[in-house]
Amino acid sequence: MSALRVGLLLAAMIVVADQSSKWLALMLLNPYEPVSVLPFFDFRLAFNPGAAFSLLANGSGWQRWLLSAVAIAVSIYLVFWLRGLAPTQRCQTMGVGLVLGGAIGNLIDRVHLGVVIDFIDLHAAGWHWPAFNLADSAITVGVVAIVMSAWREWREERAQGEVRRR
Repeated sequence: MSALRVGLLLAAMIVVADQSSKWLALMLLNPYEPVSVLPFFDFRLAFNPGAAFSLLANGSGWQRWLLSAVAIAVSIYLVFWLRGLAPTQRCQTMGVGLVLGGAIGNLIDRVHLGVVIDFIDLHAAGWHWPAFNLADSAITVGVVAIVMSAWREWREERAQGEVRRR
């Protein structure tokens, strides 16, 4: 199967899981009221009009369209990236597919609702990580996979270059 198909299939699975989990959060949780799962983990429905870590959240509404345009541009770029990957570049394909799915999942919220729905709340000893969702997690894991894949390819190319010089 081509990298494009694998990446798009993974992205679609992420979008479905993300949107389903957000729908459940909207149906089952009251805004900003924590539901404790573990001592360090709550479900807490929150609405983020900004980007990661609520960056630009205090804007007057313009950020909705700017962030939507950025997400669309990034998504188009990622599809072209997938088209250029070889089927053997599995880690990079998975990473790009995860980022694409996460970007589209949050884009749907932003266009449809004007905010991104967050509901996962991690905390310990009075410290709180900003609330996030499955799309955010997919983006994070995807970026890590892409970086690891690029680093591994760089090491392999460097090792081959050293062998050629001998």
